[in-house]
Amino acid sequence: MDFVEGFATGLALIVAIGSQNAYVLRQGILRQHVLPLVLFCALSDALLILAGIAGAGLLIRDNAFLMSLTRFGGALFLAAYGVLAARRAWQGKPMHLNHGEGATLATAMAACFAFTFLNPHVYLDTVVLLGAIANQRPDPGRWVFGAGAASASLCWFAALGFGARFLAPLFETVLAWRVLDALIALTMWTLAGMLLFH
Repeated sequence: MDFVEGFATGLALIVAIGSQNAYVLRQGILRQHVLPLVLFCALSDALLILAGIAGAGLLIRDNAFLMSLTRFGGALFLAAYGVLAARRAWQGKPMHLNHGEGATLATAMAACFAFTFLNPHVYLDTVVLLGAIANQRPDPGRWVFGAGAASASLCWFAALGFGARFLAPLFETVLAWRVLDALIALTMWTLAGMLLFH
């Protein structure tokens, strides 16, 4: 039961549209570096959930400097990536899905790292919130709950990254890419604004 509750709670928090999800979706449609990105996102969530259960959530929640640093750094990064997405949408360059265009593995992983660890919501959802819910259970239930939440992350990112290829036929036109990049830009700017003004 703890595992199922952890899975359901983790899924409810992770599925919300965010910068990390938008990036994995775009790379999944392009079929570029999908497995490393999926594994990175899932392992990062698992590590953060583990940290929350181990007690790091209290430390992060009470550290105003750390929260401010991630808040402003994350907002700056999201705003900048939004500008790049808006530029792609404006230029409307065609993307040939099977020709290997796009970012190198190192660039893709660096972007994914930034989307993951410069986002304060990631810490609040995984370390603070999931950690607090898990720690309401005695051992070993809290760790089983954490395993369920981490499993939800793996399932979600695998479905998002590898399932995106089924959308590929829709993205053979320039217009589809312009719409996607415009939506990504709006998502990034909205999230940046939320970080700054909430």
